[in-house]
Amino acid sequence: MIQPNCRARFTGEDFDFVVRTLAKSQGNRVGLVELLTDIQTRDQILDHDGLVRAVLEGPGNLTISPQFYFYILARLVLKRSGIDDRNLSDYVASLLEKFSQIRQLRSPVQNLETIYLSDLLLALKTASSYQTFLIRAHIGNYALFISGIFYESIESRSQRGAPSFSFYEDLGRASFHALATHDVARRFELSDLFEKLADHFHQCRLALNCLTDEFVNIGDNRFMPNFE
Repeated sequence: MIQPNCRARFTGEDFDFVVRTLAKSQGNRVGLVELLTDIQTRDQILDHDGLVRAVLEGPGNLTISPQFYFYILARLVLKRSGIDDRNLSDYVASLLEKFSQIRQLRSPVQNLETIYLSDLLLALKTASSYQTFLIRAHIGNYALFISGIFYESIESRSQRGAPSFSFYEDLGRASFHALATHDVARRFELSDLFEKLADHFHQCRLALNCLTDEFVNIGDNRFMPNFE
């Protein structure tokens, strides 16, 4: 299950990267390290323009984790789209991290070997409550990832009769709306997040379109950064 936990999984190398990028003196380094231990202050530091530029323009291999990289990108493009919500940015970043691994495109339910949305929708008819949560979450996530990252392919194929953007947006919105009222979402305190994803699905999709256009093509590993 994808959760908004990229910020909770930042590594020591990630924080070293922040300090090296933003500290102008040894005294500043000490102050930054102390500030990064405070969650609210850390979130503000992560929005620093200099840090974003360093991630996007830094030469060579980035000594940062994938979760740090995707959070910086997700936060940037979502803010540009008018969505100033760090928790939602964290969730989208986790989604990008997970779905950039091919194995995450598979069914979330054991013994249901399929990557087709139609099969997953049919499986809802006989799924348990928890399986229903997993399937709907996967459908919503998949719809956002596919329409956000592979939008050119969807646009091209829709001209030949394949599903259009409206199909993925309607399916994604409906899935996240259903998740918002599920007991599992309440247990993990994800109800508000899923409701926001449903309400802002279109803006999130457009933000990911911009991410693909401007920064990285997740659908092609040749354009993926090398993480150390």
